[in-house]
Amino acid sequence: MTTTAAAASAGTAGLAGATGLAGVALEVEEIRRVPKVLLHDHLDGGLRPSTVIELADEIGYRGLPTTDVSALGSWFREGASSGSLVRYLEPFRHTVAVMQTPSAIRRVARECAEDLAADGVVYAEVRFAPELHVERGLSLDAVVEAVLDGFRAGARGTPLRIRALLTAMRHQARSLEIAELAVRWRDAGVAGFDIAGAEAGYPPTRHLDAFQYIARANGHFTIHAGEAFGLPSIWEAVQWCNADRLGHGVRIVDDITVERDGTAVLGDLANYVRDVRVPLEMCPSSNVHTGAAPSIEHHPIALLRRLHFRVTVNTDNRLMSGVSLSSEFATLAQVHGYGWSDVRWLTLNAMKSAFLPFDERLEVINTVIKPGFAPYVAPDLQEEIAR
Repeated sequence: MTTTAAAASAGTAGLAGATGLAGVALEVEEIRRVPKVLLHDHLDGGLRPSTVIELADEIGYRGLPTTDVSALGSWFREGASSGSLVRYLEPFRHTVAVMQTPSAIRRVARECAEDLAADGVVYAEVRFAPELHVERGLSLDAVVEAVLDGFRAGARGTPLRIRALLTAMRHQARSLEIAELAVRWRDAGVAGFDIAGAEAGYPPTRHLDAFQYIARANGHFTIHAGEAFGLPSIWEAVQWCNADRLGHGVRIVDDITVERDGTAVLGDLANYVRDVRVPLEMCPSSNVHTGAAPSIEHHPIALLRRLHFRVTVNTDNRLMSGVSLSSEFATLAQVHGYGWSDVRWLTLNAMKSAFLPFDERLEVINTVIKPGFAPYVAPDLQEEIAR
């Protein structure tokens, strides 16, 4: 079953203003003050433009298109707006190129933690591919150690709890090695495992041995699926690989039909994903930039939220898409009429889906998130269940 962008948009009709405090327009600065949870953010996609320039100068890298900070930031954002995932990934060659020494990696990780903390993020899982940072002789373990050192330094003195996800590139053959690395470092700050890269031609089942290794070690993993490729990618990730979460998962909407009266009819896969509460790590702006969604207005997140899928909101690549988690929520509020209760619902979804022990998740929910939203959510909505 399929749904057109127009049908998905029609399926959100009447949602605006239905939840949250009526008449309240959410601004970025307001959203920044409430606690937020980030599950899908790439370390090499979130560098500060000034840092890219300074690190390039330190190592003598001459490949940057410009050394003007403002112009470089604009260049990254413009390059990401191609509507193609393959084109979207091209600028990463510059950020990866300057992340090849322990000091550079530590700096990028430290600044990542600082930036997320400044944006009001209280829990984050930031992913990176260790195999991309060994061009100058670093071992995989040395890369992970440098990232974790940077995370600790950047989060020190803030409410942020930050963990790493180790990503294997789906077009390479090192996924089992990276899975073993994730298990080896999980007690030191690595929360789980991931695969990423162009989906077409590289199905997740190519890495089944890595996923099975993680499962046997009682670990957690997410899979980039349903971003640039359709339902078969999601089906393999869920039914063959048993993914704990789906990176993006936007194309699950291809298995939903919205009738003229707004009734949604779910196919078998969509029903299953909703029934077993598979979390969807959606990144609205990035999904538009890569062509996974036609626009924010026609992004399926509103329909999926209305249907009570386990939807979460994320940044993907803060540099390339020019976003923060607060700005993503503000955009959704502006376009889809989201109120504070929507932001709270999505935040609780994310915390429930984190690769963190249950008691720690519960602690963050009860002592940080719920109190943080209390001044903003109407009393009759305080007991809303985040499905």
